[in-house]
Amino acid sequence: MLAALLYGQEDLRLEQVADPTPSAGEVVIQVMTATTCGTDLKVWQRGGHAKMLKLPTVFGHEAAGRIVALGEGVKNWTVGDRVVANNSAPCLKCFFCQRQEYSLCPNLTWNNGTFAEYIKIPAAIVQYNLLPIPADLPDDLAAMTEPLACVLHGIARSNVKQGDCVVVLGDGAIGLMFVAVLAQHSTEVLLFGGNEQRLQIGKKLGAAKTFNYHQLEDAPAIVRLTADYGADVVIEATGVPAVWETAIACARPGATVNLFGGCPRDTTITVNTEQLHYSELNLKGVFHNTPEYVRAALSLLARQTIPFELLISEHQPLKHLEQVFQDMKNRKVIKVAIH
Repeated sequence: MLAALLYGQEDLRLEQVADPTPSAGEVVIQVMTATTCGTDLKVWQRGGHAKMLKLPTVFGHEAAGRIVALGEGVKNWTVGDRVVANNSAPCLKCFFCQRQEYSLCPNLTWNNGTFAEYIKIPAAIVQYNLLPIPADLPDDLAAMTEPLACVLHGIARSNVKQGDCVVVLGDGAIGLMFVAVLAQHSTEVLLFGGNEQRLQIGKKLGAAKTFNYHQLEDAPAIVRLTADYGADVVIEATGVPAVWETAIACARPGATVNLFGGCPRDTTITVNTEQLHYSELNLKGVFHNTPEYVRAALSLLARQTIPFELLISEHQPLKHLEQVFQDMKNRKVIKVAIH
């Protein structure tokens, strides 16, 4: 089969590799649509991922497809079923899983390789995080289940209340997904980003106001003009340490700051201890998703009440993946559906 393999920083190669064969409990899926993600872009730029990948490797983690082969012992699935498989599954046995903190499971089963014609799904994911795609849900939308599950997990951890002012920093796919879901909850969402086209999509997804940071000197001051003491909730969705600090500065006393974007390894930020203490700030790092939110995400996509298709900038064949990542790097596209 044809697959994209990552060998190092921005070193992506299309190669012919052996078709996967399922072992006991596993299935093989023919990938119909794989969507690109900001995490994929960071993996490509940084040349790997500390938790999920060892080079050289197939990569990509958002896909919709159909089952083409079943391993021994697999039940309740048949060849031809349209499915979406999350890129991980918790063990359900460890200290964290027993406390339902599934995203912290140290034994998470990871799976990558959606930028290929076929992908093998490990038994743990087949058991806990393989879901049928509703008949009327297009593959392009179903493929976005994983990132939307992460967003739903992030919102659940953010203490958002009806009527809150929520600031979202970042106009990438994840930031725009946060806007789209939060706007359904009677919250006032302020979106900060650096791309006018993306900010316009943010408005279509429900942002009350948008701001281009290239045209601002003091984002926290702009927030305070809109929300008096500052935002009730701030969600950082860029993965840039300096923006983490900006997120904290945008928060009112008593606010929750969700530091959602994953920063480069070993980076640090500075936090004003007086502000943290006397303003009773809640700073949260939120990572990945859980089986509950994988199911909730697919259900939300199936209802098709939010135009998530606005996030798909292009449709491209697998052979154009290298150019797709160059375009993502240059912020020419948001998400691309790879067929």
